[in-house]
Amino acid sequence: MNWPITIRGFANYLRLEKSLSANSIEAYVSDVTKLQQYCEQYEVCTSPMQVTTAVVKNFIAFIHKLGLSATTQARIISGLKSFFGYLLLEKEIKSDPMEMIDTPRIGRKLPDVLSVDEMEKILGSIDLSKPEGTRNRAMLELLYSCGLRVSELVDVKLSSIHRSEGFLRVIGKGNKERLVPVGSIALQWIKYYLEKTRNHQAIKSGQEDFLFLNRRGSKLSRMMVFNIIRDLVVAAGIKKQISPHTFRHSFATHLVEAGADLRAVQEMLGHASITTTEIYTHLDRMRLKEEILSFHPHYKKK
Repeated sequence: MNWPITIRGFANYLRLEKSLSANSIEAYVSDVTKLQQYCEQYEVCTSPMQVTTAVVKNFIAFIHKLGLSATTQARIISGLKSFFGYLLLEKEIKSDPMEMIDTPRIGRKLPDVLSVDEMEKILGSIDLSKPEGTRNRAMLELLYSCGLRVSELVDVKLSSIHRSEGFLRVIGKGNKERLVPVGSIALQWIKYYLEKTRNHQAIKSGQEDFLFLNRRGSKLSRMMVFNIIRDLVVAAGIKKQISPHTFRHSFATHLVEAGADLRAVQEMLGHASITTTEIYTHLDRMRLKEEILSFHPHYKKK
């Protein structure tokens, strides 16, 4: 089997067996295609079944010389591990050329978070006199109340909100479903938005169930959410680099700081592994350290 046929089979496996999103599948295919291009350019092998550990090591040295970051290299290696794992599963190869390949160590960058006061400043900077004001307030309240990804936020449907129970049904990565508690304040702002704005809009066919709509009656795009938050951050006078994901980080950090169980936070965020959620304990410890350095008399700078 040649490269194109094998890569197509891998993409189908990711879609049908792993239920990955189109964006994730595209990223995996891109990683494998880089190895294919290297093999064809240097006439190393004409089929992925001919790839050896030595070929992979030479390829990694090649992308390192291109100046790719450790993070990018690690992502490509991870993609190749999945690809050859698939070939091993399908019995297309007898041994895994990635078995002895280590992933580069990368530093873990702690995300920026908003303080509760900064969060209130951003929410307070929304102009409620404008037609989109109640929508933006409801949107950001929900983002912060539930710790949603921006892709999950724009896909929220009216039918997924269970107001009486106080829960939101969310479809996350890998098409995995989870139930997330929704705060009473967020639910109240959603009610205001529906009554004052959305119920009076002309809605495009097929968009009727989406909660947050633009002026043309279609669901919001992720980029529009980015732009709305960027403008509100400027209006609030906050200098940090803030994105929709910052609201998710802030949601989790504030929960951990308040003593929430890490497993519960993991469930609410939709993390597959608890190790991903543990980053928020690091943030909590760093903030505690800063407090000690700032206020303890034997730690204060002279």
